[in-house]
Amino acid sequence: MAMRLDLGGRAGIALLHDTIMAAISFPLALYLRLGAQAFPWQTSGYLWLGTAIFTIVAATVFVASGFYRGVWRYASLRDMIEIGRAVAVIMLLFVPALFLFNRLEGLPRSTLVINAFVLLFLLGAPRFAYRIWKDGGLDHLLERSHGGRASVLLIGAGDGAELFLRDMARGTTAPYHVVGLIDPSGQRVGRRIQGVPVAGNLDAAAEVIDRLVAKGDAPQRLIVTDESLDGAAIARLLELAESKGLTLARLPRLTELKPGARSDRLAVRPIALEDVLGRPRHVLDRAPVERLVAGRRLLVTGAGGSIGAELCRQIAALAPARLTLLDHSESLLHAIATELAAKHPGLALATELCDLRDRGRLERAVGSALPEILFHAAALKHVPVCERHPDEAVLTNVVGTRHLAAAAIKSGAGAMVVISTDKAVQPESVLGATKKLAESYCQALDRSGGPGATRFVAVRFGNVLGSSGSVVPLFQKQIAEGGPVTVTDAAMTRFFMTTEEAVELVLQASAPALAGEARGKVLVLEMGRPVRILDLARQMIRLSGRQPERDIAIAFTGLRPGEKLTEMLFAPDENPAPTAVAGVLQAEPRAASLHELETGIDRLAAAAREGQAGLLVETLTALVPDYRPQGPYASHRLPGQAAS
Repeated sequence: MAMRLDLGGRAGIALLHDTIMAAISFPLALYLRLGAQAFPWQTSGYLWLGTAIFTIVAATVFVASGFYRGVWRYASLRDMIEIGRAVAVIMLLFVPALFLFNRLEGLPRSTLVINAFVLLFLLGAPRFAYRIWKDGGLDHLLERSHGGRASVLLIGAGDGAELFLRDMARGTTAPYHVVGLIDPSGQRVGRRIQGVPVAGNLDAAAEVIDRLVAKGDAPQRLIVTDESLDGAAIARLLELAESKGLTLARLPRLTELKPGARSDRLAVRPIALEDVLGRPRHVLDRAPVERLVAGRRLLVTGAGGSIGAELCRQIAALAPARLTLLDHSESLLHAIATELAAKHPGLALATELCDLRDRGRLERAVGSALPEILFHAAALKHVPVCERHPDEAVLTNVVGTRHLAAAAIKSGAGAMVVISTDKAVQPESVLGATKKLAESYCQALDRSGGPGATRFVAVRFGNVLGSSGSVVPLFQKQIAEGGPVTVTDAAMTRFFMTTEEAVELVLQASAPALAGEARGKVLVLEMGRPVRILDLARQMIRLSGRQPERDIAIAFTGLRPGEKLTEMLFAPDENPAPTAVAGVLQAEPRAASLHELETGIDRLAAAAREGQAGLLVETLTALVPDYRPQGPYASHRLPGQAAS
C-alpha cells in the first residue's frame, strides 16, 4: 500500500484526532481490564512504553490506510468497515512490537481484545455522532454498497455526490459503480466519501480519467452532482466528455426532489441546454408569493404563450380563489386550460377567448372575472414580423396594453403586472419601441394613481429558453433536419433565462412592488452574463450528440432589420438599484407625462389603423426618444439621431 501523507485542512485534523484516540485507547483498555492493579504498569514505565508504541503503530497504519481522509459528514457503514480493518492491522502489528521490548510481561492477553474494541469505539463514535447531528437522524448510517454495471466518475464532492452514493448502496442491482469523484472547489481532493476517493479538481479531470483508464477503472459516463456549477463549467465538461468518448449527465437538483419519492428520485438526466447556459439560481422566498396569490382572483393575458402558460402553472399551484385565462388563440387557450384542470381539479378556473384590441369585449371579460391582480403577458414578440407589420405591433403591444389598463381600473383591480423585454432598452426595432412605450405608459399610470388606485408594475427581462420568440426552437428544428443552423452574426449575444426561473422572479418581484414599493419604476431581472448565439448553436449541436461544422453546418445570415448585436437590461440613464428581492433590480427611466402619452397613443393608434407606416414610425419615435428606426424606417429618425 502506497503511503501518502495528507495533512491539509480537515484531513489533518482527522488524523490528529485519530492519533490522540489511539494514545488514549491503550491506557484506557488497561485500566478497564486491571483497574487499580494497573499501578505496577505505571510505576514500571511499561504504561508509557506501551502507549508510545501503540500510538506510533496506530499513526503509521492510519497514514498507510488513508481512512482518516474520509469526510465525517458522510460517515457510513463502509467507513466503519475501513476503521475495523485498520484496528485489526494495528493490533497485529502492536503485539510483536511490544513483545520485542518487554515480552508482554504483566499484560493480560484479554487487554488486547478490549483495546481493539475501545479504539474501534473512539474512532467510530465521533464520526457517526457528527453524521447524526448533521442529518438529524440515523437513516443513512447502515446503507451498504453494491457493485454496479456502468463505471461513472462523479463531478462534485458534496451533498449531491453523497446522496448518489447512498442511492447506489440502497439496492442490490445498482446501475452504476462510482470509480471516483471530482471536487470542483478542490477542497476535498485526497479525501474519501463512502470510501470513494476524491481524485482531483475540475482542472485535473482529464488527468483523473486517464489515470482511471490506466488502472482498468475506465469511467463510461461523467455525472454532474454539483448543482452550483455554472454554464461555462458544464460546457467544459461537455467538451471533455466528447474528447474522451464519454457521455455527460446530471442528477436532478436537490430542490427538485420531492420528499418520499425514493423510486426514481435520482434518475440520471441528460445535460440540458439550461445546464450549459445556466448560472446558480437565486434562492427564492416562497412566502411572499403565496401571500400574493393565495385566496385571490387573478387573470393572465397571453395565457397560452410560453411566459403566460408558466405564470398560470405557478399561480395555480398556490391556491388562488379563481384564475382566469385570457388569450386570443383558441387552441393555446384550450391546451393550458385542459392541463391546469387535470393537475388542479379543485381550482376555480375560467377562460376568456378575447383580443386585447377589442376594448368592449376586453372590458366585459375583465369585468366578469373581477381580478384583484392581472399579469399581462400577451404581446407580439418577433422582431422581423413586427418590422414588417408595425401597425399590428402597435395595436397589440401599445393599444392593447392601454385597453387592459383601462379595464383593470374600471373593474377595481388592485394591480396589473406588465411583462416587458430587454429589447425596450434603447430600441432599434418596432417591437422594442412598442414595449418601451407600454412600459412608459404603465409607469405614468402608476405615478398618477393615489392611495387605493390600481398599481401598475413593469417587469423587464431578456430571452427565455424555448419561448416562441427565442432562437432555441428554431435551432432545435434545424438540427433535427440535419442543418445548417443559421446564426445572424458571430458576435451577436443575448441574455437567457429558463422560463420557470423568469416567472418565479416575476412573481417574487411583484409581491413587494404591489405592496407599495417601487412606484413608477421598472423591475429588471438579473440575467447573468450574455451568451453568444454562435456558442448557443454549437452547444445545442453538441447536446444532440453531433459535432458542429463536422456533422451540422453553421451558416451566417447577417442582421435583419431591427436586430441588434447586443441587448442591454438598463439604459445608461436608468441608474439600476437593488430591491429587497435577490435577483431583481429596479430602474427609474425618464418620467413621461400621462396626458402627453395618452394624446400620442391616440395619434399612433390612428396611424396604425389607417396603415400609415411612415407616420406611425414618426409618432413612435417622438413618444420613445431613444428609438432609432432601422431599414426602410431609418429616414423617420428624429433630427440629430444617428444610426447606432
